[in-house]
Parts: sequence; C-alpha cells; structure tokens
Amino acid sequence: MIDVVVPSVGESITEVTLSKYIVLEGGYVKKDDPIFELESEKASIEVTAPESGIVSYMAKEGAILKVGATVCGLEKSERKEEPLKEIKKEEREIGASGIRKSPEVFLESLTKEEEKKEPEAKVIASEQKREPLSKLRKTIAKRLVQVKNETAMLTTFNEVDLFEIVAIRNREKDEFFKKHGVKLTYLPFFIKAAISALKEFPDVNAFIDGDDIVYNANQHIGIAVSTDSGLVVPVIKNADKLSFIDLSKAINDFALKARERKLSINDMSGGTFTITNGGVFGSMLSTPILNPPQSGILGMHNIVDRPVALNGSIVIRPVMYLALSYDHRIVDGKESVSFLVHMKQMLENPYKFLFSE
Repeated sequence: MIDVVVPSVGESITEVTLSKYIVLEGGYVKKDDPIFELESEKASIEVTAPESGIVSYMAKEGAILKVGATVCGLEKSERKEEPLKEIKKEEREIGASGIRKSPEVFLESLTKEEEKKEPEAKVIASEQKREPLSKLRKTIAKRLVQVKNETAMLTTFNEVDLFEIVAIRNREKDEFFKKHGVKLTYLPFFIKAAISALKEFPDVNAFIDGDDIVYNANQHIGIAVSTDSGLVVPVIKNADKLSFIDLSKAINDFALKARERKLSINDMSGGTFTITNGGVFGSMLSTPILNPPQSGILGMHNIVDRPVALNGSIVIRPVMYLALSYDHRIVDGKESVSFLVHMKQMLENPYKFLFSE
C-alpha cells in the first residue's frame, strides 16, 4: 500500500484543507490521474496518483492536514479500467466512519430513517445554506481589510481611444493565431504600455517596508484571473524583458493553468504591479483594490463605442475607461495622473512599442 501525502505547497504554508476527493473510495486510478484536491491560503491544487491502483480513504473531506500527512492509500494495480470519478453530491454521502457510502446503501438508509420519524408540525421558514469559508476566501477577505486599514488608497481614472489597437487586432488575429498558436488579445498591449509607464514612474512599482521604500528593478506583472475558487493572480516574471509574442504566450499558459487549477505558489508570488480586467464581465468602471504590498493596480474595463470629438467632428470610437488605484503614501496625485496619461499615449499609438522590439 502506498501512502499519498500532502505535498509541500510553499515555504510559508504548513497546513491545507482536503477540499474534496476526485475519485471514489475503492475507485481505480491510473498513474498521474488526479485523486484529491487541496486548498491552501493561496491556491487550490490537485494531487495526482504516483502509481496506478485502488484508492482507500484515510482522511475526511474538509479535514485540515499538515504537510506530509497521509490523505489516502493506494493499492498498486494495473487493472485496465477507467477511474471512478466523483459523482454528484446528492447521489452520495459520507457515513460516520468517514467512508463514503454507495448511492444504493445511502438511499436505503435514508428510507429507513424516514420511516422511524414521527409526523411533525409544518414550520414555514426561509431556506438557508451554511458552508465554511475556504482558506483562499479567508485570505482574500483578510487582504481586503488589510488594504483598507494599512494603505492610503486612492484611484484616478482616464479614458483611452482604442481605435488603433482594435484595428490591429481585427486585422492580425487570424494570422497571429496561425503563426504563434495563441489568440491575439488586448492584454499584452496593456502590459507593454504599463511597463513603459512603470519605468517612467518607478514609485508605482515600489512598496513600503517599515520605514523604507523598496524600488523594484524589474517589472513582474500580476494578471488577476477569476476562478471557481476565487481570484488568483499569476505573475509574469521579468515581463519587461519579454517580447509582445512571449507575453501573449505567457498569458495563455497562465489562463490554462488557472482553469485546470495547476497554478503553483511560485506562479503567484513576486508581483510588483497588477492588472485586472473587469471588462470581461461587462464592467464599465470600477475601483480595483491594491494587492499588498504592491503600490499600484490597473483596472481595465469593457470597450464601448462612444461619440468622441476628433479634429472638430464627432466620430464613434471604441473607448475604454482605465482606473489606477495607488498607495498615496508613496505615489503622489500628479504621478498617478501622469502614469495613466503615459499609458493613454502608448495605447493610442501602439506602433511605438510594437516596432521598438
């Protein structure tokens, strides 16, 4: 019997929550198939089978486990069958022993329990569902309160005419995908413009440590991604040294890893500046919240055709509202406004950075 244990998920993390089993008790898994999911303060991860075999539960779902603790056993077997995947919640239940009952046994026991019950008076009450906060959600909540209490956060706004970028994307997207294997999105344009602005205004790329201001030499750009478990922020390391194409590939890789819950702690650490895009959900304007200890976060929003005065005429242009939230303890109002103006100029003239590589 092989013990499948809680792996190390980061230097600062000593315990995790067994959020769910992916394979049923007694189910067969092949080597490298996922067996269970763990949730830490920073991310959710799937643990895979080291060998092919039969799964035996040793810990209950919801249990808090130390790194190195045994979660389940694996009896080595080369049976040629598909793994017994997780079934719907209403079709299963865990007994007092912690071992999952089959749907048939559970339904039979439920019927017997119902027969024993005496008729009760009907009580009309509102229905409620209670479930504990996940470690990831707790961490998000803690950080939101931390930002409110420990920073002097302000937000400045500007609008950007994206006519040139929309035209480039519409013209080049098919060829770009065919040549590089990833979609041409708007995000790498904004990352490039943000990097240029961060170099011009280094305070936005800095953070406070005690009585010191720490200036980052490189731009490590976090990109906020919404998942079923909550918001995660993978970080593109040394983004200032990547080409437009390499940035596009990095964004695509992180999006896939986030959807498959394969982001590591290292993937989400070390960011110096964050970009979040509420526009994918239809947001017109919002105030993004700082990702501590960073001093700046850029909020992108949806692109909407709006009437714009251009050379004395009213024309319809694709416009996005940008928001920069910043820590006023480091960044002055003039700097924050100038930062967004710099980005606006870059985005409205994208050929400056497209042909400077």
